[in-house]
Amino acid sequence: MENELDIVALCDVVPENIDDKISKFNLPDTVAKYTDYKEMLEKEKPELIAICTESGNHASIALDCIEADANLIIEKPIALSLEDADQIIAKAKEKNVKVSACHQNRFNKSILKIREAVEQERFGRLLHGTAHIRWNRGEDYYTQAPWRGTWKQDGGALMNQCIHNIDLLRWMMGDEIVEVVGMTDNLKHGFIEAEDLGLALIKFANGSYGVVEGTTNIFPQNLEETLYIFGDKGTVKAGGKSVNIIEEWLFADNLDNAEEVKETYQENPPTVYGFGHNPLYADVIDAIKNDREPYVTAEDGRRALELVLAIYKSAAEGKSVKLPLERTSTLDFQGRFDR
Repeated sequence: MENELDIVALCDVVPENIDDKISKFNLPDTVAKYTDYKEMLEKEKPELIAICTESGNHASIALDCIEADANLIIEKPIALSLEDADQIIAKAKEKNVKVSACHQNRFNKSILKIREAVEQERFGRLLHGTAHIRWNRGEDYYTQAPWRGTWKQDGGALMNQCIHNIDLLRWMMGDEIVEVVGMTDNLKHGFIEAEDLGLALIKFANGSYGVVEGTTNIFPQNLEETLYIFGDKGTVKAGGKSVNIIEEWLFADNLDNAEEVKETYQENPPTVYGFGHNPLYADVIDAIKNDREPYVTAEDGRRALELVLAIYKSAAEGKSVKLPLERTSTLDFQGRFDR
């Protein structure tokens, strides 16, 4: 298989979904089928498991898998509470297994190039960065999977759609955050519990600032996902449907040709999911083989979760929120937009 994966089993509470995946990905007949993941853990003893369930179930399944000595790739968000995320991190260390949060956009060609510039300090002093997620999600998207948009199993636009770019902004701007001011609302998705618009100002510990604008209200379809990084010696913009294209590349050091960079470090994926999953899986497999940390860690997943929860908390309380946060969960915001 691609990435040297030997797929031994699939598990889904809906058996038809398993057959669909076997057909779609042309998997061999030897793949075992389960509707109970605990039975799968006991019988198959898999080395690596991908958890792609409703977000609210990520943590409980992850803890059972870690207890069974399985390494994990957990789809975003890693959990819906900081307490659960901390338990995952602690148990993974205790059992010496690898856990990666599936923030696959970190593997975009454009993002890897921008990250290289950050690590080489080409931006000089970081001043501010912005993450814009201007997408559309209609009622069909939510009726297709009723857990979406609920506080117990999901959250809203920021937690589900925008967390990838929120992760990138925090990562690029230095990770450590001092303070967050947020506003959220449900403007036109009265059929879900959580927000369809989230806006935030972020103060980072290094003195730089961040801006988040995330929405699923854009007419009539997905418009863009963009990431700007501004320093006193550099300006970069990654754009396209899912930050797959470098649109601006300006540095005082003139170390490279901007047009060549834009031409070389761009991709045109068919969907907003991009091409990052394959390299993320390959990285986790290599991390297992060589006993190292994955490129995207569980701690990275926790940091993205913490920032979204901080925006929710600030918006709900109507005041700025200091970080680090403790014991915060999407469940804290149940009833927020009840009409």
